[in-house]
Amino acid sequence: MVDRGASALSLPDDWPAHPDPILALNRMGSFDWDLDSGLFHMDAQAHEIFDLRPGEFDGSPSGLSVRMPPAEGIRLDTVVSQAIKDGSENYGAYFRVRRRDGSLRWTHTQGCIRRDETGRPRRIIGIVRDATQELSEGAARHELAAQDEARRQQTNVVQITTAALAHARTVQDVIDILKDTHGLTHLGATSMVMGLIEAGRIRLVAEGPAGSFVPGTLITRIDEQYPMSEVVRTLAPRFIESPDDFAASYPTLWPHITDLEITSAAYLPLIAQARPIGALGLLYNDRYGFSAEERNVLVALGSSIAQSLQRAMFYEQEKDLAQGLQQAMLPRSIPSVPGADTAVRYRSASLGRDIGGDWYDLIPLPGGRVGAVIGDVQGHDTHAAAVMGQLRIVLRAYAAEGHTPATVMARASVFLHELDTERFATCLYAEADLSTGVVQLVRAGHIDPLVRQTDGTCRRLSVEGGLPLGLSALFGRLEYPVETVELDPGQTLMLCTDGLVEQPGVDLDEGMHTLMELIRSGPEDVRDLADRLIDVAEERGGEDDVALLLLRRCGPGPRQSGGRLQQHVAPGDSEALPEARRLIRAAVRAWGAAERADEIELVADELITNALMHTEGPAIVTLRVLSGPDRRLRVEVEDSSSALPRRREAGESGVSGRGLLLVDRLADVWGVEARGRGKCVWCEFLVPGRDGTD
Repeated sequence: MVDRGASALSLPDDWPAHPDPILALNRMGSFDWDLDSGLFHMDAQAHEIFDLRPGEFDGSPSGLSVRMPPAEGIRLDTVVSQAIKDGSENYGAYFRVRRRDGSLRWTHTQGCIRRDETGRPRRIIGIVRDATQELSEGAARHELAAQDEARRQQTNVVQITTAALAHARTVQDVIDILKDTHGLTHLGATSMVMGLIEAGRIRLVAEGPAGSFVPGTLITRIDEQYPMSEVVRTLAPRFIESPDDFAASYPTLWPHITDLEITSAAYLPLIAQARPIGALGLLYNDRYGFSAEERNVLVALGSSIAQSLQRAMFYEQEKDLAQGLQQAMLPRSIPSVPGADTAVRYRSASLGRDIGGDWYDLIPLPGGRVGAVIGDVQGHDTHAAAVMGQLRIVLRAYAAEGHTPATVMARASVFLHELDTERFATCLYAEADLSTGVVQLVRAGHIDPLVRQTDGTCRRLSVEGGLPLGLSALFGRLEYPVETVELDPGQTLMLCTDGLVEQPGVDLDEGMHTLMELIRSGPEDVRDLADRLIDVAEERGGEDDVALLLLRRCGPGPRQSGGRLQQHVAPGDSEALPEARRLIRAAVRAWGAAERADEIELVADELITNALMHTEGPAIVTLRVLSGPDRRLRVEVEDSSSALPRRREAGESGVSGRGLLLVDRLADVWGVEARGRGKCVWCEFLVPGRDGTD
């Protein structure tokens, strides 16, 4: 109990050479403590108060420990040290002395701190007196309550720090919490050091405050004479009670920290699962020694820190493993696409090891086409990443085989359903013919794509979609509608996962609107735009991964060969023929021949139908613009049969035999060519130039 209300002690300068008679009359003992030499002189009355015989006291403050319980001595040292540190001239405190018969008696002391002209303390003179009768039972209870409160405060610091450590994910998080104002500084530590064991050595991972680093201690051997090395070797805490103890025990380290004015220190082994993972050191400059309770508190704190560090290290290991797996599943590089500028970006969520199954892909296809994929497998774990890798590979394979976008999506759904997994995936597949700008879009439960116009504005493409992959096969709903749009030169198609759109407390439409505004105000270059969007995602944080794919159609190049479109039409695919019609119509319009679109679509449909009816394999339809004196549009339909078509008279009631007659009437010229084991039926249409001339 600190005597805050005690009056300032006033003693003559030559005291105790001429003791004040009043002290003797009031049965007060006196002392004179030379801080430079450390000698502590007491008069006979002071010896009687401490119940010490003349030969039992060695003239040092530590010699009083035989009569002072450790907790009382530490508390008194703290009062004196704080007074010296604060620049005070006086201090007062109550403490208990255990007499020879084992009884405890209250004692009161007042001290006067004498300093030299520089302000440095050189001497303390004071008095001690028996205060047992003075203190009532209530005052004693108050003193004990104050001690209990101090213990509760220390325990509270441990609880607060432990609660904060429960949220630490990484080793750096643990370090930041310990350095925070709610961390170990509340225990009064002046400086902190922490090291972790790596490859049989101790690597310093934290030290403070700034400027307290000791050269040569960044990496130390466990067998060296350092306190952290000792506690790691012995698995026992090391409490350093005084500067002399520090200097004698660790002569290599002590000269480097004398400027910190360390008076005591506590070094704790960090033990997890019965093995050391590191050590923590707390250094103090205003206290001497540690009570049993303080030692227990620090040991408990060290155990809590060790558990948090182990969790953090496991977390970082799993995070590295998960991210490595995820990166291995994503394409290592994106192919160059003639006629387009592309950019892809990926951002891992802030959840660390809880990675997602987001992916992107760009697939070169025959006929100058390209497939763009964006998808997200349900879940945030390594299993989601593994499923994502398998799904990406099979979707790429189905697209490269020449299947239509709707078929690609349906087959990918069946594949996912047949895997031994309960995961489903959302996906968006876009197949673009960059020569015509025709883009076919298929959506499986994914968010809509966006298109940035040449003037910078952005619009959302409302694509009628089907169920997510896996679920559509589960419920037998494998029909995926195909949306056909035209991408003009300079326009950019953007595909992304919902991590770029979804925000806490914001609905999907509002999130899409915010994203469209970001695209509108973003840079024109697709790579710079992709960087900007990912930077925004980083600023938001978020608990979901982000995958992003941008495809910008370049302006038209030299018109030597004109546009070109090629489509595979598989037999038995109910969607293939209508889809081919849509593509042909869109391409014809894109090439400036809209007035003949009906004729060209009708003729192409007839040739494709004939190929599917009279052969066993697929039909390959190619549409291209021929440049020359007369601008012509050529339609070619290849099949695997070498039998040449024959024109027949259908008669008035016939339902067949009119196909070639129709081709002959509508096309300007047509013919048949042998192609390897099959044939090609072709026809050409004169179309006006892009400037409207014939």
